[in-house]
Amino acid sequence: MILGVPWWVFMLVILIFLSGYMAMRAMLAERRLEQQFIEKEGKVYMDRLEAERVNKQQQKEHISD
Repeated sequence: MILGVPWWVFMLVILIFLSGYMAMRAMLAERRLEQQFIEKEGKVYMDRLEAERVNKQQQKEHISD
């Protein structure tokens, strides 16, 4: 072996890096999923605000008639 280091030590180091890579991928996927959820909920909120604004505008027009 290289410098007298057993092969399983190299495998252990490789597995540690692989584990870190997979954790990073999972974190980024979770962040994207969370961002999509936030955007969807924000759109629902903005749609509700717009509907309320239109409703108030119609009530004002109805009252002034």
